[in-house]
Amino acid sequence: MDHHSPDDFTAHWAKGELGEVVVSAKEVHDRVNELGRAITEDYAEHPPLLVCVLKGAINFMSDLMRAIALPVEVDFMAVSSYGAATKTSGVVRIVKDLDVDLLDRDVLIVEDVVDSGLTLNYLRQYLGSRNPRSLEVCALLLKEGEQRVEQSLRYVGFSIPSDFVVGYGLDVNERYRNLDGIYTFIGTA
Repeated sequence: MDHHSPDDFTAHWAKGELGEVVVSAKEVHDRVNELGRAITEDYAEHPPLLVCVLKGAINFMSDLMRAIALPVEVDFMAVSSYGAATKTSGVVRIVKDLDVDLLDRDVLIVEDVVDSGLTLNYLRQYLGSRNPRSLEVCALLLKEGEQRVEQSLRYVGFSIPSDFVVGYGLDVNERYRNLDGIYTFIGTA
């Protein structure tokens, strides 16, 4: 991965609050397209239902579904395990559940970042109890060394250090989601 200074991006309103570029906008774009091609190949016979985990995965989901050359369906879940903190509490609360039935469906959870894995583990059990034909995960980011639960992730965009990151859907108090790249967060200036 390319590591750049925050001077390389154009969001001047965030200067001084961001550290280095962890994943550039171009790297994100290229990798999302690669993931889309792999999903298209793997699910050619049974287009998946993409389940976006709100709000952090919204940018990723939007780009990913357009990179998949199949008639995919989408639905959304909102879960809370962070609150206003920058570390997960491990206690998961379903804020918005799915609208569709999962019975005998091929389901692909689209997640922004997997750190402890506790939220994802809970989601897998919760959705798995609805008897989908298959249940897999496509995570944009996997934080190295943070997993407290063994994860089997079918698709991973990038493995990154365990720094707190923002951009491309990831936020601090709803800010920075609209940045094209992914940056370390160093705090307000």
